[in-house]
Amino acid sequence: MQAIRKALKDIWGFTEFRPLQQEAMAAIKEGRDAIVILPTGGGKSLCYQVPAITLDGLTVVVSPLISLMKDQVDALNECGVQAARIDSSLTPEERNQVFHGIHNGHIKLLYVAPERLMMEGFIDLLKQVGVSFIAIDEAHCISMWGHDFRPEFRQLGQLKEIFPDVRIGAYTATATEQVRKDIAKQLHLKDPCVLVGSFDRPNLIYKVFPRKSINDQVMSVIQRHPKESGIVYCIRRADVDRMSAALVKRGIRAVPYHAGMSDDLRKQHQEDFVRERVDIVVATVAFGMGIDKSNVRFVIHAGMPKSPEHYQQESGRAGRDGLEAECVLFYSGGDYGIWKNFTREMSDQARQIALDKIGHMYNYCTTGLCRHRILLEYFGQRLDKDNCGACDVCLGEVDFVKEAHVVAQKILSCVLRLEQRYGSQYTAQVLTGSRDQRILECRHDELSTYGLLQDCQQAQVQNWTEQLIGQGHLEKGGEYNTLSVTTSGWQVLRGEIEPRLVQPMLKSKPAKRVAQVGQDQWQGVDRGLFESLREKRAEIAQEKRVPAFVVFGDAALRDMARKRPSTREGFLEVKGVGQAKAKQYGSIMIEAITTYCRDFDVSLDPEDCIPI
Repeated sequence: MQAIRKALKDIWGFTEFRPLQQEAMAAIKEGRDAIVILPTGGGKSLCYQVPAITLDGLTVVVSPLISLMKDQVDALNECGVQAARIDSSLTPEERNQVFHGIHNGHIKLLYVAPERLMMEGFIDLLKQVGVSFIAIDEAHCISMWGHDFRPEFRQLGQLKEIFPDVRIGAYTATATEQVRKDIAKQLHLKDPCVLVGSFDRPNLIYKVFPRKSINDQVMSVIQRHPKESGIVYCIRRADVDRMSAALVKRGIRAVPYHAGMSDDLRKQHQEDFVRERVDIVVATVAFGMGIDKSNVRFVIHAGMPKSPEHYQQESGRAGRDGLEAECVLFYSGGDYGIWKNFTREMSDQARQIALDKIGHMYNYCTTGLCRHRILLEYFGQRLDKDNCGACDVCLGEVDFVKEAHVVAQKILSCVLRLEQRYGSQYTAQVLTGSRDQRILECRHDELSTYGLLQDCQQAQVQNWTEQLIGQGHLEKGGEYNTLSVTTSGWQVLRGEIEPRLVQPMLKSKPAKRVAQVGQDQWQGVDRGLFESLREKRAEIAQEKRVPAFVVFGDAALRDMARKRPSTREGFLEVKGVGQAKAKQYGSIMIEAITTYCRDFDVSLDPEDCIPI
């Protein structure tokens, strides 16, 4: 491992491994196949990049998106690594230069799409030059049980036959046990080393709210993150267009992104976001897999995602640098129906898989349990503490309804009195004593359950009803999502199960964990210097025409503003600064640090600096 440790320090500027990185790198060095599941932000890419540098010959990285390949190649080149990509965006001259570099042995990592890799002529080229290692990124795409199955990935199953002596590593951030087994089967891996990291992202603060005035709700989150990068996800294209227009109208630098736009416009908007010419992208799920941007400080869902896998990956685009980030989800019962309608054209097996995932996601939104715990248990893991300290439930930002079992029994009884023929909205109207004409015509104002919750708002009663659905005590069925009482619902009615119902707090309490996360990760950092270094980084990025986070991540800038080095040796002690970056940017950043410290009477190289 000595060569690996040296490469990690000299090239990437890190002296320590993140969880499972060392084991993942060792497996490849030992010539073994590997399946590595690490959460977004867990340093997954380094698991194949670092050993690739230390191996003889060429490493081929299979990646599904051009933008993802470009960002990774740019980042590697900035670190002094000879990496290249071959894709349709290159000019013939650029492509020839890459082929020349492959033939001459100058390229260590080559990024290609699965379709390109499996071309007959390209396979012949790789056989000639010699391949030592094949890394498959976003490997869940090969499995039909995964959340983003791509048929073109199935071709990769031929690799073991074509390159029987070449080690293959499969890497992804999101895969259940079933998906992991399918990856190994489809790729024909030989006794692979399987490493599964924790799916928990303790730096992400999860919050869930019923959707009301969505534009105002989204703005309330954005205002907590001035001039910081964020993503807003919507379910439909029309929602994206409306939301982005509303944000621009309020002075926010935002752009839309969805499959209904031209390829050129989507590419432009993605590049504007990555290069920080805009702060926010409003998008459908069409946006995301190719985003390697490390300093996204918040992700907002203006509608419920269709599966926990999608939510884990989409929310996981926040805080990839390990720093604190906020993930806020606004949902309504209608979201469940929207995703359910999308399953109508599926085969019976695929539809059942999809409905099961929708149900799990809806349970996440409506239950009063720790958000981190629910996500971990879905992926077969457990939270090793009673309070995650990083979600609205554990932070005490929601109130539990007193005598929730009584409220639940009233709702369930009303569903039965309505003969299980109506939806949640109508049921809430009856319970709150509405004088709606339809209720009067049906004589439902004469039911014993009519007006039982007349002191509550209709929207709140409907939300409690949705919570009971999420907890499995009620279920929706048929074309009109009519409610019916489940087996566990009958247990609630008999007093055998105690449900939990939550309601938003009338007055929000300060989120102690958010403040604590910030205090921990800002400890010793001069914030004024950090902002000054952000501006300097933006200047460098603009001049070099690369994303700002490729030059330095926010974590590196915070460490600079903490250590305030005045020498190249001190600069090399900053986390995330390797030899190549010290050579390129050391004098520029040290000058900026020195100037700031002189102007504001701040000490350089503080002796009492505490490493974080």
